[in-house]
Amino acid sequence: MYRKSLIIIVGTLVIAGFTSCVSTKKYNSLATRCKDENDRLTARVDELTTSVNELTALNQKLKNENADLKTDTAQLGSAYRVLQGDYSDLDQSFAMLKAQNEGNLEETERIMADLKSAQDDLLTREDNLKQLQAELDAKSHSLMELQAALNRNDSITKAMRKAVADALLGFEGKGLSVYTKNGKVYVSMDEKLLFASGKWDVSPDGVAALKNLAGVLEKNPDITVNIEGHTDNVPYNGTGQVKDNWDLSVMRATAIVKILTSNSKINPKRLISSGRSEYLPVEPNTTAANKAKNRRTEIILTPKLDELLQIIGND
Repeated sequence: MYRKSLIIIVGTLVIAGFTSCVSTKKYNSLATRCKDENDRLTARVDELTTSVNELTALNQKLKNENADLKTDTAQLGSAYRVLQGDYSDLDQSFAMLKAQNEGNLEETERIMADLKSAQDDLLTREDNLKQLQAELDAKSHSLMELQAALNRNDSITKAMRKAVADALLGFEGKGLSVYTKNGKVYVSMDEKLLFASGKWDVSPDGVAALKNLAGVLEKNPDITVNIEGHTDNVPYNGTGQVKDNWDLSVMRATAIVKILTSNSKINPKRLISSGRSEYLPVEPNTTAANKAKNRRTEIILTPKLDELLQIIGND
């Protein structure tokens, strides 16, 4: 504002001075030029004033920001000093721990080596355990299959015993008994039902019983039939081909085989004839009653065991 007034006064004096010594035309031209220059200078002063105001505001803003930065710097410096103190404490603690552990380094390394060895051993044991578990699972599966096969075999044995017992019902209590043992059906016939003492010709009652049994065996082609002859321990003093209890037991078993095959369509391949002589008694040969029990013929019926044998063989 001050500068603007100064320019106006100077302009007026100049105009007044020139008025007295120049013509009106020149005066007017000069006045016009002075006015234009005055306007230009006024505009420039306005621009500079605006710039000064803006710079003043900017300067104040920078001062404020500088004050804030100083405050932040002071806070950061304080925090830095706290952290530096903490770091110094940690550094001292680390130095103390390092000094304490230097003497235990070998022990620590030994413990770590033992720990690694134990870990390796544990991994090996885990691998072995997994392998054993896999084998156990396989055996468990096989055991389940075997148990299922045994159950089926047991069912077959029970059905066979019932069929045989029904077929020989009229002979039970007359020197004939039917029972199961070890998954097999046993038809045990006393000597009195089949043979005269020291003979191997089958009696009529024995033939009738064997014919009934043959009918059952004919309907069950998967059953193996083992005929065993047994005697007591009284020596057999025979003549001809039959000289002792061995011969007698075999001849009696063979006689039964011939009756079974001649009265049915049983495949002879299913039949086994054997003599056990006196060496597999059911009772001690100490009394007449026990000796009578030992003089017997056993027809042993065995269900087909191929499935069981295959499962056992796979194990």
